[in-house]
Amino acid sequence: MKEALQNGQIVPLMEAFYTIQGEGYHKGSAAYFVRIGGCDVGCHWCDVKESWDAEKHPPTEISKIIEQARQHADTIVITGGEPLMWNMNPLTQGLQEKNMATHIETSGAYPLSGQWDWICLSPKKRMLPLDAIYPKADELKVIIYNQNDFVFAEEQAAKVSSKCKLYLQPEWSKRDQVIPEIVDYVLKNPKWKASLQTHKYMNIP
Repeated sequence: MKEALQNGQIVPLMEAFYTIQGEGYHKGSAAYFVRIGGCDVGCHWCDVKESWDAEKHPPTEISKIIEQARQHADTIVITGGEPLMWNMNPLTQGLQEKNMATHIETSGAYPLSGQWDWICLSPKKRMLPLDAIYPKADELKVIIYNQNDFVFAEEQAAKVSSKCKLYLQPEWSKRDQVIPEIVDYVLKNPKWKASLQTHKYMNIP
C-alpha cells in the first residue's frame, strides 16, 4: 500500500461530493469536489481539521474516484487537507483523459504534481508556498484574519504572475469584523477582489 500511495494509484479520500463552487474565480459554478486527507500546515482557523490525519481516511483507488467524478461534473476540484502531499499525476491524468477539467486548491507548501487546468494558491504563513508554484498560480486567495494579513497578501501577490487573479477572503469566524476592512482595502487597491464563502451563506457543502 505504501508504494501505491507513493506512485499515486491510491489516495486517502476524506469525501467527494457534487456542489456549487462557493469561493474565488469559479464561484457559482457546478463542480465535483474531491477532498484528500492529510495536512500538516495546521491553520488554527481551518474549518476541516478532520482532514488533517490521513490515516483516518480510507486509501482509495484513483480509478474509483475518476469513475464517480465523471458521473457528476466536467470540472473536478481537488482539495484537502493538502492534496500536494500526495502524487497527483495519475489522478489528474486519468481525469483529463475523460475530458474533465482539473482544478486544485493548495497552500503550495509541497512540490507541485499533477496536470492542472486551474491552480488556486492559498498561502499560509506557517508553511509558505514553494517558489516554483507562484508563476503557475491562476488564482491567489489570501485569508484575512487580522490587519497583518493584508501585508502578507501583498508579499504573496508580488510573487505571482501578472495574469493571476487576486482575492481577499474573510476568515469565516471573523467575517463581520473583517469584511468592512476588505471592502475598504479593495476600493483603495482595485487589483484585488473580495471573495466570500458563498456556499456557507447558501448552506450547501
